[in-house]
Amino acid sequence: MTDTAGTPSKGILGPGAGSSATGRGLIRRRRRWWLRGGAIGVGVVLVAAVGAGWAIYAKLDGNITPDDAAAAELARYEKERPTALVEDAQNILLIGSDSRSGDGNARYGRDSGTERSDTTILLHLSAGRRSATAVSLPRDLMVDVPACLQPDGSRTEPMFAMFNYAFQKGGSACTIRTVEKLTGIRVDHHMVVDFHGFKDMVDAVDGVQICLTEPIRDKAAKLRLPAGRVTLNGEQALGYVRARKSLGNGSDTDRMDRQQRFLGALVNKVQSNDILLNPVKLYPVLDAATSSLTTDPDLASLRGLYELVRGLRDIPTERVQFLTVPRESYVHNANRDQLVEAEAEKLFARLRTDAPVAVAEEVPQDSPTKNPNSSDGSQEEAGDYEESSDYDYDEYGDYYDGKSGTRRPDGPAAAVSPAPTFRGNTAAEDTCE
Repeated sequence: MTDTAGTPSKGILGPGAGSSATGRGLIRRRRRWWLRGGAIGVGVVLVAAVGAGWAIYAKLDGNITPDDAAAAELARYEKERPTALVEDAQNILLIGSDSRSGDGNARYGRDSGTERSDTTILLHLSAGRRSATAVSLPRDLMVDVPACLQPDGSRTEPMFAMFNYAFQKGGSACTIRTVEKLTGIRVDHHMVVDFHGFKDMVDAVDGVQICLTEPIRDKAAKLRLPAGRVTLNGEQALGYVRARKSLGNGSDTDRMDRQQRFLGALVNKVQSNDILLNPVKLYPVLDAATSSLTTDPDLASLRGLYELVRGLRDIPTERVQFLTVPRESYVHNANRDQLVEAEAEKLFARLRTDAPVAVAEEVPQDSPTKNPNSSDGSQEEAGDYEESSDYDYDEYGDYYDGKSGTRRPDGPAAAVSPAPTFRGNTAAEDTCE
């Protein structure tokens, strides 16, 4: 091949491509070089991505503190602990610590060298994860606290005392044993989070919106908020859920109601923003959630937490419900609480057997919780419905009554008697309505 001047053409292959065979060989060599170079480039990117992913995983995984001491103490008393009655249902004890020793916590008061359970919630997850029920346990509730191991190695004597005495003296293990003794419910897992972790969690979801019927001016809680819809950052949220003196009637009861509504709003925010399905949004939430978290060893890893969260993300917000254990003023001290035994036992029995409960701002007069002769809807009574052709699961996983066309939430136990209604709220409720 020549140009118009008779000089051999360099062509598109460049110098040295004197024949078509030589040209084809050079093309193959350059193609192999490009492929090798491209593969190396992709490999570098993949290694970097895997390395970054592993670094993120290792960081989050290392954030969580395993509560090995509690695990050892609970193992010591394994024979006296309740037995889990329903496979796949889980009960998780959430403990909010008022420790001032952590990062940024000193501003909330003097560090006395001990911790108390500022907030304690028993979270029941139904089998199949069709619902979640969070039960607040008042810190002033008078209960039987067993003999517990103290940090200095000594043991306390069994005592009838305020509920938060258990955490102060014996930490999470003592609190778990106290709850199990009180309710007869097996606690499968536990989490302890301090003030700092709570604030970071709220900030990680870009704040949580609540509704205030009147302005708040509370110096102790460091709160100045207008009436109406307000988005709280972490610092404001902590003051809001902890305040007592200037909000409501100043009681711990009113504060627990406020905490429950805030947690419902938090759940709503997480689900409505698809945070659990978006890695970019999820990372800061996981980082905040794990940084100040102490859990039982089985949950003290990202894998353990993922297995837990995976079952929660599809629960509709109207089935995430909050209530306080039925209680009244303690007969010997109006500043303390005691259980309303009949109502509390109905609640505990249904949680033990994974039978449904309902919540409402006002408890209907015909609710089984107000009628001591009502059936408690236990699973023994519900057994006759297991093989009935008149009942089947609908698209929500609920039992459906083919004769009456009525949906029976959470299974055949509800077909025996109406689920008892307790005063509370769901995550779907708008606090401004």
